[in-house]
Amino acid sequence: MKTIDDLEVQLGGFAGKRVLVRSDLNVPLDHSGDSPVITDDGRIRASVPTLRRLLDAGARVVVTAHLGRPKGAPEAKYSLAPVHARLAELLPGVHVGFSPVTVGAEAESAVAALEDGQLLLLENIRFNAGETSKDDGERGAFADELAALADGFVSDGFGAVHRKHASVFDVARRLPHAAGGLVAAEVEVLQRLTSDPERPYAVVLGGSKVSDKLGVIDNLLGSLLTAGDRLLVGGGMVFTFLKATGHEVGKSLLEADQLDRVRGYVATARDKGVELVLPTDVVAATAFAADADPRVVPADAIPADRIGLDIGPASAQAFAAQLADARTVFWNGPMGVFEMEPYAGGTRAVAQALADGGAFSVVGGGDSAAAVRTLGFADSQFGHISTGGGASLEYLEGKQLPGLDVLD
Repeated sequence: MKTIDDLEVQLGGFAGKRVLVRSDLNVPLDHSGDSPVITDDGRIRASVPTLRRLLDAGARVVVTAHLGRPKGAPEAKYSLAPVHARLAELLPGVHVGFSPVTVGAEAESAVAALEDGQLLLLENIRFNAGETSKDDGERGAFADELAALADGFVSDGFGAVHRKHASVFDVARRLPHAAGGLVAAEVEVLQRLTSDPERPYAVVLGGSKVSDKLGVIDNLLGSLLTAGDRLLVGGGMVFTFLKATGHEVGKSLLEADQLDRVRGYVATARDKGVELVLPTDVVAATAFAADADPRVVPADAIPADRIGLDIGPASAQAFAAQLADARTVFWNGPMGVFEMEPYAGGTRAVAQALADGGAFSVVGGGDSAAAVRTLGFADSQFGHISTGGGASLEYLEGKQLPGLDVLD
């Protein structure tokens, strides 16, 4: 992949040049108050080094990004206005403008007004139907409008590189382009996870559904994990594993249509010598609520009227022990409903084990990244916190990522 340094040479320097940057600013927002509040600004902070590199070189930086999943038209709750305010705080001394539209005369005028070392954030790219269109012509026409705003393109939104979207894929085919520092760093980490990783290799998977992670489990057991490695399973998805191994799970989340596939995973792990680690106890409650009488119960004796919402304390200790001597760890998905304190213990224990251990540890973005920050851990306590959970998983599945392929 071409670097920003390569692009600078190709453009004859950045001073006076308009550079379109596809960032990932898709941050969680709390809408409960009078105005939306960003609850985790990690992706915004991660975007700053690339933006600063361009600004310091005199580029006129135009940033495009998405927030949420609007349906190709403006929706106030998905506006990037709160992101603009936070980005301005993170770039003190820099003029950070905001365009309420992404393309058209108003956007063109705002870009034309930029001076060297100034930045303009465009409104949510997904307010335009052409961004996500599956029709190549419609998507391409929108990419033409975006490309007209710039002299060069930098792809730095790792969380979107698995999408064949106009601002990710098509623009790069129309402008001199390069990978931003964030994308380059993410790819380097993923290559380290998949190309001769240091062992023992431990993978911790959580989250709600087994079906969300079928591809990555297939690839992990098919090629990435070898004898002596470990696969630890928690979160809502674990109850399908427990059911597949003969245990009743009460009212816990269950994907009955995946039971045969999970039984196959259990057999494959056994045959390959990969240790499949499931919880021996869980925190179960009478309802999905913090005050619903949470109790620790054996994983093989979950009462019929209870729902499992976290791995239990004995399991948390066992998971931590499995991670203590690992040399490489990839973690994607919380162990329980960490947003509620009674069900945060498992996720906290895994995070603490990684923070205390000597492994190269990668927190796979999304809910996992939000969890460690919510629970008070610093980014520096882990080897890497990814900005793209979905993109990381698809890479580990062995899939092609359009937004990376186009940068080659």
